Amino acid sequence: MKRLRRPTVWPALAGLAQAASIAMPGSGLAQGWLQVLSLAALAAGLLHITQTENAWAAAWRRAAWFGGVFATAWLAGSFWWLYVSMHDVGGLPAPLAALAVFLLASAVSLFYVAASVGWVVLSRRVPPRFQPGLSSLLFAAVWTLAELMRGQWFTGFPWGAGGYAHVDGVLAVWAPWVGVYGLGFVAAFLAMRLALSGWRLAAVKPLALVGLLSWALQAWSPAFTTSAGMGQVELLQASILQSEKFDVRSGIRDALQWYDERLRASQQALVVAPETAIPLLPRHLPEGYWSGLQQHFAQPGRSLALIGVPLGSLAEGYANAVVAMGPQGQADYRYDKHHLVPFGEFIPPGFAWFVRQMQIPLGDFSRGRLDQPSIAWQGQRLSPNICYEDLFGEELAAQFKDGAQAPTALVNVSNIAWFGNTIAVDQHLNISRMRAMELGRPMLRATNTGATAIIDHQGRVTHELPRFTRGTLVGTYEGRNGLTPYARWAAAWGLWPLWLLCLGLVLLIAWRRRAV
Repeated sequence: MKRLRRPTVWPALAGLAQAASIAMPGSGLAQGWLQVLSLAALAAGLLHITQTENAWAAAWRRAAWFGGVFATAWLAGSFWWLYVSMHDVGGLPAPLAALAVFLLASAVSLFYVAASVGWVVLSRRVPPRFQPGLSSLLFAAVWTLAELMRGQWFTGFPWGAGGYAHVDGVLAVWAPWVGVYGLGFVAAFLAMRLALSGWRLAAVKPLALVGLLSWALQAWSPAFTTSAGMGQVELLQASILQSEKFDVRSGIRDALQWYDERLRASQQALVVAPETAIPLLPRHLPEGYWSGLQQHFAQPGRSLALIGVPLGSLAEGYANAVVAMGPQGQADYRYDKHHLVPFGEFIPPGFAWFVRQMQIPLGDFSRGRLDQPSIAWQGQRLSPNICYEDLFGEELAAQFKDGAQAPTALVNVSNIAWFGNTIAVDQHLNISRMRAMELGRPMLRATNTGATAIIDHQGRVTHELPRFTRGTLVGTYEGRNGLTPYARWAAAWGLWPLWLLCLGLVLLIAWRRRAV
């Protein structure tokens, strides 16, 4: 019987189901129902511990094991594609790359281990008359605190947060109110209510109540944003393999030729080239290349071009940047990436030895400011963000403090070729969709290999280019004015309202524990 006290297989399977719910392999669609059910399986395991284990020390050890196995499987299943970037692109030996993914997932899982232990310890003293509601709120609070810690501490790595599974489905309507972490809170509450009901009909009442509230919100929620007019855009996708991107004889020459041709040929009001589309510093480009593009777009009647390019020098530091080319005024615009990727764009202290094992160029950038302005163009205010910056909705929301000057459209330039043809492409698309829903703005995505797409302010993909093909996506988008509730409170206070709500619930239960 001792072998059954710490089961590994079913918590691991539940964790893998949680990973699949963010973007289902094959279809790429989010599956909110699967996210709730998989988390309910973990909740049921934790509930079983509280009902069968009397010894406090044994209870918390079992809870730590359950939570750790679930979270490690979930996280490794969510970002296993890091193996591709480290091994296939970076040249790290396969065993070391696989070990690195496992160790990262295991380290990050400690947040959820703490959440699992915290629930098992505190839920035992919830007064019976407050069951099951207070126990479910406690689980939602500790789980959301773990998500917030993962998303903000140690630079933050919130990829695969549970709330992204609800970019489609019943709970999606809550996104402009509470954001991705608020959605995760609601889902965790429902998961524990399912577990506490024993999967019986008693679970129907809270599920029906949330469904009814969601329907009412969908039916009677006011329109938070209004149209800022239509815009025309052309998004470029060269589809250059990452293994060739910085090869002078193939990828660099190919990129310079293709992007030069497509940028000059664009007839749209706005043309966007992806992250490091121009893979060299301007001073290292062939003579006349950079100045020729600038002169082309400076002519009256030309498009505005937003182009991903590395900038800087050894003395001043390097930046992963987006520059504008257009008439006088717009041509001075530059956006430097603020939220850098550990190991890919900056080297954490003590890890230089690890980065030296991989052949990854441009691995140590300087950080841009958080409060960089939008660029005004033909009645729109365009706000760039680079690659995985769109995971941090609270940082994008910082530009919405002044509603009159808030962006009317978001522009994401990315290079997901680092991760090959994997589920990372679909996951990142759903992340961008969530940002569009939270902030009530269209998201224009120009990527190297996909998903190059236009997303409207309700998170719907209206145009998408076939992935891993070379081409351009021409389409229209509707800029928006006005602020969603999430944009208002996240711009003013960041994620502190959620932190305080969850901490308040935990402290309330802790106080009740001492008072009993």
